[in-house]
Amino acid sequence: MDYVATIEKELMSMAQGLVASLPSLAIGLVLILVTWLVAKVAVRITNKLSQRANLRESLRNLIATVTRVGVWIVGLMIAATVVLPGLEPGGVIAGLGLGTVAIGFAFQDIFENFLAGVLIMLRENMNIGDVIEVEGVLGKVEHISLRETHIRQLSNELTIMPNAALFKNPVQILTDAHIRRDELTVGVSYDTDLDHAMDVIRGAMDGIEAIDTDKPVSVFAWSYGASSVDFLVQWWSDARPRDRRETKSDVVRSIKKALDAAGIEIPFPYVTHTFKEAVPIAKPAE
Repeated sequence: MDYVATIEKELMSMAQGLVASLPSLAIGLVLILVTWLVAKVAVRITNKLSQRANLRESLRNLIATVTRVGVWIVGLMIAATVVLPGLEPGGVIAGLGLGTVAIGFAFQDIFENFLAGVLIMLRENMNIGDVIEVEGVLGKVEHISLRETHIRQLSNELTIMPNAALFKNPVQILTDAHIRRDELTVGVSYDTDLDHAMDVIRGAMDGIEAIDTDKPVSVFAWSYGASSVDFLVQWWSDARPRDRRETKSDVVRSIKKALDAAGIEIPFPYVTHTFKEAVPIAKPAE
């Protein structure tokens, strides 16, 4: 058997088949280019329509992604049937079904994050720009994709969190409402007139502009401490973290100033010391 002749024959057959399929390959490349252009135009159209509909940014991103993926799937199927004439659309769809099952088992975590991303984008409560806390991460949502969410922490570090973690765990949305309630514990000495101290604290709160006046300020005689009677002070202010910290700073300074002006003492906590009895050491016998 002449192996060299057989190899030459096979190579010539492959070359002839490649030359014969060049027109189909060229048409397939043109179809891929057309698909890219159509996907680009379709995404622009959907972006304009979603902006006119005043949809939130995460939902606009989801619509654009689904549009782009849909156009590419249709375009690649058409290109595949042109390059491979014996391939029918039904066979392509069946192959995609079997391939999806196999890929799903192999890339379970990736598809889990993908589906979680779709559901997160469909949520109405969490949006880009919200301050959230999840799994010990506290920060501002900067970007939501189909696989991951970018959270800029308050200390400016960027945390990239898988969407599955956001979907499976409780998420606290700190800016869901524009105001939040804060509280502070203030202690006064035991010989203080509590009614007078309550009036002084409430008067100190009235002069703080950052406090929301539509919500009541609450002052309660709350508990007996080790060295003081403690008041619980509650107020409402802007929900953004920086504004909350600034408002709390104003509250602390204003209450301290008012109590000092009224001669009301904020006592130091008592410190209890435990003393052990000294036992003399016996001298050794001489």
